[in-house]
Amino acid sequence: MKTIIAALAVLFVLLQFKLWLGEGGMKDVWAMDAAITTQVEKNARLKERNQTLSAEVDDLKQGLEAIEERARYDLGMIREGETFYQVVD
Repeated sequence: MKTIIAALAVLFVLLQFKLWLGEGGMKDVWAMDAAITTQVEKNARLKERNQTLSAEVDDLKQGLEAIEERARYDLGMIREGETFYQVVD
């Protein structure tokens, strides 16, 4: 009877070892949970960025003000009759 209990105890310890530290065990599950959390956060940031870019595209398609603003700041363009002043520190 003692040998059966000892064998069962050893088997229990081996199964627990495999559960916690073996391949596909809790260690891997925790690592996968961390990777999923990181990916969800990255996806949320990218979704927000995509929404911003989509809004900017819609604005550029619909209004001339956005096109003019972009031309002024990105390309340095000015309207006819305006005077450009550059201040150098």
